[in-house]
Amino acid sequence: MADDRRRKRPTTATGRLFRLTGMTTSIATRVAGHQVKGLFQSDIAKAADREKLLQHIGREVAATLGEMKGAVMKVGQIASQMQDILPKEISDQLKVLQNASAPMPFHVIRRQLERELGGTLDQLFADFEETPFAAASIGQVHRATTHDGDNVVVKVQYPAVKESIDSDMKHLRRILRLGSLLKVDEAALDAVFREIRNQLHEELDYRQEAGNLKHFRDFHHDQPWLVIPQVFDELSSEKVLTLSQETGIALDQVDDDHGFDQATRNLLGERLFDALGQQIFQLRAVHCDPHPGNFAFRPDGTIVIYDFGAVKRLPPQDADLLRNIVRSALNQQWEHLDTLLLQLGARKKDTQVNGQFYATWIALLLRAFDDKPYDFGRSELHTDILRQVKRTPLDQMLKFQPSSRSLLIERVVSGHYWTMMKLGVNTAFRPNLERALEVTPDR
Repeated sequence: MADDRRRKRPTTATGRLFRLTGMTTSIATRVAGHQVKGLFQSDIAKAADREKLLQHIGREVAATLGEMKGAVMKVGQIASQMQDILPKEISDQLKVLQNASAPMPFHVIRRQLERELGGTLDQLFADFEETPFAAASIGQVHRATTHDGDNVVVKVQYPAVKESIDSDMKHLRRILRLGSLLKVDEAALDAVFREIRNQLHEELDYRQEAGNLKHFRDFHHDQPWLVIPQVFDELSSEKVLTLSQETGIALDQVDDDHGFDQATRNLLGERLFDALGQQIFQLRAVHCDPHPGNFAFRPDGTIVIYDFGAVKRLPPQDADLLRNIVRSALNQQWEHLDTLLLQLGARKKDTQVNGQFYATWIALLLRAFDDKPYDFGRSELHTDILRQVKRTPLDQMLKFQPSSRSLLIERVVSGHYWTMMKLGVNTAFRPNLERALEVTPDR
């Protein structure tokens, strides 16, 4: 019986509030106990207890968010990838949320679909598969066939998700403030949460996603190797999105056995990199959900991109700033780089960073952009970065902070690092990077 109650997902505002309030109270009580206990402990014992506390908080947050749909689960998924916002002990526990999303019962989906599109399921589609082939934090996707015989996929948003964003974000933000557990500037963290909240509001408007799909299809129209689904407007609304079914091979099956030799995998890596570079510096609108499920590949070198709900639009000054940051890093102009990072908001004011710090870190971060081929399949860059973090004095690392202006772009870059690894790309990306920096913006 207890397990059945645990699996039941709160779908009403009252139910969500009760679940989140209970989690917040439980964590607040545990934090208070830790602080009192710390008055009588040595520094070593206090540090050990703090690590256990953070792990417990991570488990409790992950368990609660895993039972829920909507904003809190989505933010939890994002947070699991961002160790510069959360302590590692918490972000590690949240990783389970990246693939944890059970589907909603079909009767809920049917009701939502018919209410949104104004007809019965039989009137709307010739055939509709009740079992979804994908379920995420804010919606799930079903295969269907239109009355004209088109094979389509239908994304249906869960009920009451949009209405719960503000409450969900408020509770999650309160949890992250407990006991001053985060060692980042409060204003910077607030800016990050505003960015995530704004992005969620955009992602929950499927009409806007439809516009994004058309915008990106138009931009990439002369690149037939990049496939973006077509929107069926008459079968779409704010909470339902019907798209052409575009097939491809999942990332974890891109190998020799499925027709992808090394040259093809290198080509896929370069094409993906070039497309993202064009989006950042030319289109100034970036597909910013690098989850592997949002991409598929074909042995002819074609890339299929799904899910354009998460799109970051860059103001011209931000795109130019990012371009200049990369150029100053490539040219080893450390003082200029420092000034630009301060301007971006990624560096805390009233602190100083010496050139050797930048020389060490930039050499590490740009390792994959040498003139020689870089073997992503054997890359240890991520582990080397973690080692360097441990070697760097904490007071030096604390001079940097997340910037809301670049947060989602950084998520794209780090996410596709793992894509390149899984593809096993082995090529020299320096020419591609130089081309990306030279593209002419669409003014």
